[in-house]
Amino acid sequence: MSAVDAIAALGRGRVLPILRSASAEEAVGAAARLAAAGIEVIELMTTTPGWEAALAGVRAAHPATAIGVGTIADARLAERALARGAAFLVSPWPVPDVRPLAAEAGVPLLEGGFTPGEVADATSRGVAKLFPAHVGGPQYLRGLLAVLPGRRIVPTGGIALAAVGDWLEAGAFAVGVGSDLLRVEDVGAAVAAAVAGAGAGGGVAPDASSGGAEARP
Repeated sequence: MSAVDAIAALGRGRVLPILRSASAEEAVGAAARLAAAGIEVIELMTTTPGWEAALAGVRAAHPATAIGVGTIADARLAERALARGAAFLVSPWPVPDVRPLAAEAGVPLLEGGFTPGEVADATSRGVAKLFPAHVGGPQYLRGLLAVLPGRRIVPTGGIALAAVGDWLEAGAFAVGVGSDLLRVEDVGAAVAAAVAGAGAGGGVAPDASSGGAEARP
């Protein structure tokens, strides 16, 4: 899946599964379950032992799924993820040294930030990750979007699947969900129900073609 397709798929699905796994084998198994449920975008983590092997294995088994790598804290990790075909990168905080690497590779960078300045800066280049999102809650996201209308923000950190609708109503482009997603029996149905939980008039993803996320990762 191309970089453009990865962001478009994220905007369609509205939920970004984040696999914080104890081993590469566990990550591969969890990704297989998500892919079988129709999830198009999955984030692995560099904190998983053997994450590079997991990335290679998941990409080979599920070529139609956009597999990204999170907890990209520096250029060294970015280079390793890009060398193994990551479809997108995700950082927990601003990473100026990673930006040119992602841009050169044509791979989206969902750069992390929490303060209004950090989020504004990240969204000026593409999609931003709001982290740790649970600290401010959906109301904080609403406040950010009041001064950053139309910007694409993915809140992540401490968000339960049942709360996804609240974040979408607040204006999130998509919502990062961790281990809670894999506790349900039917992942596909649970994600669909969570997204449908956004009330009328809210939860519409900003146009994935606006803001230049794919052209300017």
